[in-house]
Amino acid sequence: QDAFVAFHVDKVLVSKYLKPLQIGELAPDQPSIEPNKNEMLVQDFRQLRDTVEKMGLLEPNQLFFFLHLAHILLLDSAAWLILFYFGTSLMPFVVSLLVLTISQVQASWLQHDLGHLSVFRKTKWNHLLHKFVMCHLIGASAKWWTLLHSQHHSKPNCFQKDPDIDMHPFLFTLGKKLSVELGIKKRKYMPYNHQHKYFFITLPPLLFPTYFHCHTFYIAYTKRYWVDLAWMMTFYIRFFYTYGSLLEIKSVLAYYFIFRMLESSWFVWVSQMNHIPMDIYYDKNLDWVSTQLQATCNVEQSLFNDWFTGHLNFQIEHHLFPTMPRHNYWKVAPLVKSLCAKHGLEYQCKPLLTAFADIV
Repeated sequence: QDAFVAFHVDKVLVSKYLKPLQIGELAPDQPSIEPNKNEMLVQDFRQLRDTVEKMGLLEPNQLFFFLHLAHILLLDSAAWLILFYFGTSLMPFVVSLLVLTISQVQASWLQHDLGHLSVFRKTKWNHLLHKFVMCHLIGASAKWWTLLHSQHHSKPNCFQKDPDIDMHPFLFTLGKKLSVELGIKKRKYMPYNHQHKYFFITLPPLLFPTYFHCHTFYIAYTKRYWVDLAWMMTFYIRFFYTYGSLLEIKSVLAYYFIFRMLESSWFVWVSQMNHIPMDIYYDKNLDWVSTQLQATCNVEQSLFNDWFTGHLNFQIEHHLFPTMPRHNYWKVAPLVKSLCAKHGLEYQCKPLLTAFADIV
């Protein structure tokens, strides 16, 4: 299926695991595509996929990712050096916080690339560096992220299948259809008529310092990701040892919580701008392309937007080709637009601030 092809880099290796899952074969007169799926769209997308492979757009530019990692490490070091050289008064404290926040967010974009196996040709090198960036530089479990994010990519914005929208209906009501359904049932969890106000002080600043902190350790422990847990502990040992040598315990804890809040705010606004304003409902079992297009939109390209969003401003291309290195999204975008135009599919692309406004 298109999802299987999209997710896996080494098709030969993963195909070895398929035989135990086989439950039968289609009769010769049975179609290989379900009747509720757009057969012409499926065929055209597979041709586009072949074109993408022939153009070499799935091949990573490792210099690009090396420079990206280098600027993350430089910023990470600079955050500590600012406090070391200029002292711990308010101004160096604030500047150091901002520098570390930038480093952490950019590291989260890089771990996203590694988790999608788009940095190295060899899967094992992607996994190894993923653990270094996600566990050691950020302090979260790489396997935890892969578990949740793979589900998101499989069924984006599909209620009860995409973990990214599990906040419905407990914290927010999402999607026009699900909101109406909740109103008809008269089930009340939160004052939803005010959610556009309480959103600002809940999800953006608090997702990382509260929920993600607990959830990543909970999943890593219950699923026995011992290697991840060991890597994660190196982050906390490094952080509290280095910053604890310069700051008092209260200041260290305040520094940690504030940079997590800033990092969380940046991440939430960027990650939600591509999905939350789009269609959110139960799984309709559509074809791969239609499933992704209904749940994603793009933000206009610029050097700043590319860097600020980790190229997630090309969310449509990323969802159609999740293993594609992000520096090639702009090259495939015109081909995807042509495919959408041919089949009457909406290809949304908007300015960055408009995308933020659409969340609210």
